Amino acid sequence: MITNDSIEGATPLDPDELSGLKFKHITTRNQLDELEQANIVNGLLWLKKNSNREDVLTINFALNLHKALFKDVWKWAGTIRLTEKNIGDDPFQISVNLRNLLDDCSAWIEFDTYPAHESILRFHHQLVKIHPFPNGNGRFSRIYADLIAKKAFDIPL
Repeated sequence: MITNDSIEGATPLDPDELSGLKFKHITTRNQLDELEQANIVNGLLWLKKNSNREDVLTINFALNLHKALFKDVWKWAGTIRLTEKNIGDDPFQISVNLRNLLDDCSAWIEFDTYPAHESILRFHHQLVKIHPFPNGNGRFSRIYADLIAKKAFDIPL
């Protein structure tokens, strides 16, 4: 089984989170990366089918996006982080901070508060800072920011 020692540079996972790995034969970071990348491809197909929805700036959409990207790898995919990490908000503040970010982003778009690229950068930065999930936050945040760039500002991926 994979351990925190084998995923150097990644956010450490607690034993319960590590036990959520669906494939017990995975023992190296490279194996995990390959498995997650294959799931991300499937998640991007899900996103392609769901990107025209009106609710992309909601918590439910965010959770469903993370789940689509990682559900074949982690049992807890799409579930808000419950443990402290070396990065990210306090677990008890994640839902509120995520909701606030999504509302802020919606307002930035509606009221043309910032130039498009700045809105996207602010969204991505704050989403990574919140770090809502035990794993996959960087990839999730980049994909989500790309979606907002395309959907709200017609900026190609």
